[in-house]
Amino acid sequence: MNLNMDSVESLVAQIQGLSGNLSDINHLHNLLKQSEELLHSESTRLISSLSQLDPSIHSLGYLYFLKAILSAPVSKEEANGLLVSLARFINSCVVEQIHLTPEKFIFICRWFKNQVILLEAPIRGVAPMLTAVRKLQVSSEQLTALHPDFLLLCVLAKCYKTGISILEDDIFEVDQPRDFFLYCYYGGMICIGQKQFGKALELLHNVVTAPMSTLNAIAVEAYKKYILVSLIRLGQFSASFPKHTSSVAQRNLKTFSQPYLELANSYGTGKISELETFVQTNMEKFESDNNLGLVKQVVSSMYKRNIQRLTQTYLTLSLQDIANTVQLSSSKEAEMHVLQMIEDGEIYATINQKDGMVRFLEDPEQYKTCAMIEYIDSSMKRIMSLSKKLTSMDELMSCDPMYLAKVGRERQRYDFDDFDSVPQRFNI
Repeated sequence: MNLNMDSVESLVAQIQGLSGNLSDINHLHNLLKQSEELLHSESTRLISSLSQLDPSIHSLGYLYFLKAILSAPVSKEEANGLLVSLARFINSCVVEQIHLTPEKFIFICRWFKNQVILLEAPIRGVAPMLTAVRKLQVSSEQLTALHPDFLLLCVLAKCYKTGISILEDDIFEVDQPRDFFLYCYYGGMICIGQKQFGKALELLHNVVTAPMSTLNAIAVEAYKKYILVSLIRLGQFSASFPKHTSSVAQRNLKTFSQPYLELANSYGTGKISELETFVQTNMEKFESDNNLGLVKQVVSSMYKRNIQRLTQTYLTLSLQDIANTVQLSSSKEAEMHVLQMIEDGEIYATINQKDGMVRFLEDPEQYKTCAMIEYIDSSMKRIMSLSKKLTSMDELMSCDPMYLAKVGRERQRYDFDDFDSVPQRFNI
């Protein structure tokens, strides 16, 4: 059976008449599901019908029409025109209606994301995709399928501050492992762009240590960046994995990251000339991985790390002595490094411009200002909130049938004499 224009118009009329209340919406949803095959058969003729629908009222019907249109080949001219309609729909659609068929909403949002990337205009998609994520979420604790797509656009458009806004949420609900891997990987890249290396390290660590049955490319790339960020943030890197890391990751990640592990070893010597030589020798590899910029920051961080070591030995030191000790080309370059480190709060010092002497100082923070007390108070409240959440999740897990079945299987591994200790081991 073919859908003629009268049928399309009839469906438009049904959408217009049944989008007012929940019971009508549910009836409309059934009609639209029954009409899917017919809509797809007339997808090229549906674009003109969109003008008869208001996305802020007829969201469900509008979504079905868009899904049918975008499932068929779309010309370049039509695609450019549809971007405006998609952005308008995402911004104005009714949450309750799109939640009736979230997979269709995800489909059209990803089509939108792919199109703006194809046009090399990722910034056009950042604001609409942020709105899409918030509308798809049931709560701020949920990781949606659109989180990675939004963060990718932020990376490509260099809209790091916008991406940071969504990374501030505490995520507890994850449906698909791949979404989690990409969320943490792109999130780590955004934090690197903002030089929030502590948060970047946390996100990349999540990728490396997440459960995995087979090694994936996301984990490999995250591990490479994890090594580099560790050197920048901590001044060192430990090649040992936490115990909860999957055996797959422990066996294979190092194999695919040898130049980065060798870079970490070179960094550990504290010899800047050797590090620069190593980077120069392996520049092509780092560049092909799109990590050369981060590698250069590693080199720069060694200068800072060596200057920080001087603060542990000397009270005063000339800029020329600093330049000679850390292998900088001139006292002027040493002054620029010291000034930047003072501004970033990495050292506490004053520079006497007259005689070119640097005086190293103690940390002036006394932890008794109002701002510091408020910061500590807010941190404690957040930790308490996380503790309650983890306790709640632990209780839910202890009642989960699949978990209890696994525990039952594990119990069989123990002798009868050890049986009483099993509940403590498995926290139930």
